[in-house]
Amino acid sequence: MFKRDSIYYLIFIFIILNNTGVYAQFSDEYKLYKTKYPNENLVRLNANINIDISIEEGQIKIIQETRNEDLYLNAAAIYNSKQSVEYSSFYELQEIKAASLVYDNGSYKEIKVDEFLEKDELEESFYDDLKSLNFIYPNLQEGGKSTLYTREKIKNPRFLNSFYFGSSFPIINNRITIQVDKSIKLQFKEFNVDTMQINFYKSEKRKKNIFVWESKNSNAYKLDNRSPNYKNVFPHIIPIISSYDINGKTYQLLETPSDLYAWYYSLVKNINEEEASEDLKHIVQELIKDKATELEKVKAIYYWVQQHIKYIAFEYALGGFIPRDANAVFKKKYGDCKDNSSILAEMLEIAEIEGHLTWVGTRSIPYKYEEVPTPIVDNHMILTYEYNGKTYFLDATGRYIPMYLPTSFIQGKEVLIAIDEDKYDIKKIPVVTADQNQYRDSIFLELENETLLGKGQASYSGYQKIDMFNRLESLSSEDKIKDFYNVNLRKGNNKFLLDEFSEINKYDYEKSFQVDYKFKLNDYIVKVDNEIYINLNLSKRLKNLKTKSDRKNDFEIDYKFQDVFTSVLKIPENMTLEYIPPSVEISNDFFKSNIKYKIENDKVIYEHEIYVDFIRLSKDDLPDLNKCIEQIEKAFKEITILKEKVTND
Repeated sequence: MFKRDSIYYLIFIFIILNNTGVYAQFSDEYKLYKTKYPNENLVRLNANINIDISIEEGQIKIIQETRNEDLYLNAAAIYNSKQSVEYSSFYELQEIKAASLVYDNGSYKEIKVDEFLEKDELEESFYDDLKSLNFIYPNLQEGGKSTLYTREKIKNPRFLNSFYFGSSFPIINNRITIQVDKSIKLQFKEFNVDTMQINFYKSEKRKKNIFVWESKNSNAYKLDNRSPNYKNVFPHIIPIISSYDINGKTYQLLETPSDLYAWYYSLVKNINEEEASEDLKHIVQELIKDKATELEKVKAIYYWVQQHIKYIAFEYALGGFIPRDANAVFKKKYGDCKDNSSILAEMLEIAEIEGHLTWVGTRSIPYKYEEVPTPIVDNHMILTYEYNGKTYFLDATGRYIPMYLPTSFIQGKEVLIAIDEDKYDIKKIPVVTADQNQYRDSIFLELENETLLGKGQASYSGYQKIDMFNRLESLSSEDKIKDFYNVNLRKGNNKFLLDEFSEINKYDYEKSFQVDYKFKLNDYIVKVDNEIYINLNLSKRLKNLKTKSDRKNDFEIDYKFQDVFTSVLKIPENMTLEYIPPSVEISNDFFKSNIKYKIENDKVIYEHEIYVDFIRLSKDDLPDLNKCIEQIEKAFKEITILKEKVTND
């Protein structure tokens, strides 16, 4: 019989031999990158893009070839087996090859993908008829590789892609090569390229200029929660064909915003040439008949489109850029952003009011028209309207958006406004101030034994109101609505119980939305002998603004906002106020908050304000924001003390 130590020794030897055998199943290449990138799922060994731009038969011809080789560093390889390649009528997929490389007995064995499934991808709201070829890498596993080759024809020279040097995974060798006829003028816009080493080379070969960018051993770019879109972070270039020469004549393509506008206008100038239907005319006349001012007429029409034309994204070929006629949109009662703008423009014209089709990129797109005068700069369409020197940015895809607010996702962005065939305007949408997006919550508290009884009034304006409406719209029963408020109006702890509520101005565009409610809060106050301890900081809404100290990216939120909380505690007749905490006030250029206490007769009044004055905050400013929040959180812990009165028997 073996001794126990001998058994342990044999088990140890077995584990060592077993692990050695498993480890031997992997290539030296795998071992190298597994050690270098222990927390990554994959590493891209080679990323090669080759673009050839030439002139054939009087037209620009663009062919793009892409070759990627990936190495998988853990069992997540299985989840990467399913892949797809997107294409459209603008990006014709001419050839695709894909394969798995399985490591076995010291070498990789190739298993080709032989089945590709085509699928429509109707996800974009502005561009084109996106499709995808879906496939599965066979037998993909840890230590294995995949290879992918595609050849595309870019049919419209305005649609050259952005090319990225960084990604969410490491890239060992990255090379982008563009060969272009010397008769074609090409410019390049660079973004975030200072974050890594990129080598650039230019050479000439017969009738071609050759541009090459290379980078090596780039680490993965990680996006924190609430980071700006990856386009704001990943290093990339955007090639732009400015002009080209044919037989001694120069043709402008995309040199300036004027060139982009000329093309845009050519796509929209013929919409709504057909006479508006009588039914549509009748609706417009009914909407405006009792309106005293032009502004009131526009408002009535704008809100009708929001309420009656359902937003659905569907794009095919140049339909991704050309709005459909108003009559068609009116008949179907749905459309995308361009269609909603089209019917809104037509209805204003019926009312003899001028509106202007307007292109805009959402906040996910960081480019300006002067720096990138290509379709990459835009992904949305709205309508602009001028009244008494003020510009209104009307986005009919938004729900419950009042006329004085743009949709939150286009705040701060440039817009390209169509005036006529030769004239356009570029303006900037303002960022909505925090005081227009208010949440105010005022409660009156009374003690009943050791339970807090409360009456409250919550009011919402601006984007905070719109958010509430969008969430409430999906709730189909009174019980679900009550559960919703029980969570969103919660005070103190999870023993908060909403007794009753009433809604005022629900779904109203102009007025603040108000909720009156009553509640109980059990097990919140603390009683020790003849003293009661109560923390009047019942709503702690700052935690969503606090960030980790190792954050890598800027911090972005949907909109600026202001929260104001007021708690009025009635002091019971048999008690006196023993202590109230000191007031606290902090502020800087992008954030302020204060907590104030005061006494009025038999009441303690607590006030807390949060004023967030940014929609994007630099990562360099985040330590200051965290410091401010920590100061307020410290004040959150302060308590008010009530003491029973001493009676003289």
